[in-house]
Amino acid sequence: MREKKGQILLLEDDLALGGLISEVLQLSNFNVHWLVDGVKALEYLQNNLPDIIISDLMMPNMDGEELFVNIRKNNKFNTIPFIIITANMDDGVKYRQLENGVNDYIMKPFKSRELILKIRNLLVLRHNIEKKYKPDPFSKVTIKLSEKDFLLSVNEYILKNLKSKIDMEELATHLFISRSTLDKRIRKLANKNISQYVREFKLEYAIKLIDLGERNVQFLVDATGFNSFSYFSTSFKSYVGLSTRDYFKTL
Repeated sequence: MREKKGQILLLEDDLALGGLISEVLQLSNFNVHWLVDGVKALEYLQNNLPDIIISDLMMPNMDGEELFVNIRKNNKFNTIPFIIITANMDDGVKYRQLENGVNDYIMKPFKSRELILKIRNLLVLRHNIEKKYKPDPFSKVTIKLSEKDFLLSVNEYILKNLKSKIDMEELATHLFISRSTLDKRIRKLANKNISQYVREFKLEYAIKLIDLGERNVQFLVDATGFNSFSYFSTSFKSYVGLSTRDYFKTL
């Protein structure tokens, strides 16, 4: 079976450089859609979901920084890995992009191999995260679930409702058991109550996003359905032993 080609959205207003990057990416077995400014990119994203976005920082109409901020505000495509490329040597500009949450920052001129390897690493990591959390369609063969299938079904439900507060009564109904039975089975299988199990599942998902390159804490809060920024930060530090900022420094 032929391997699926990665879909890349490239933003570069320098026609010569854009053509060169596009050609190099296509020769490396990627499908590339090349545009010259951020406004056109947002229009394209309304009907297309690339696997990764590579954008020049300085562009007409809408630059790479503004494009990234707009993308991260939209739940439809705010988890797409984003790489900034630029000739700007200012460390302040670089750090601002990374603090915003971009996944990587590449200085011009750069080696084509560097770009290819960074793209592949991000795509492999994203694929592994999606594979780990993808529901198993054969997990619920009967209403009476085995222990393994029970946890898979709980995880599937949490994942589908990750961005909202999990209603424990609805979860129990979904599993055809009572709320008290749900809590008892989770305590038996995971040695924690259902609230703690859900919270730690969400935190593990946030950690995977961080490992993928996400650095925008507010995005992590929204993506995991925590009630507030402070509750997420307190829960993260209690679970990991480090604040999000200190955890970023370990990567």
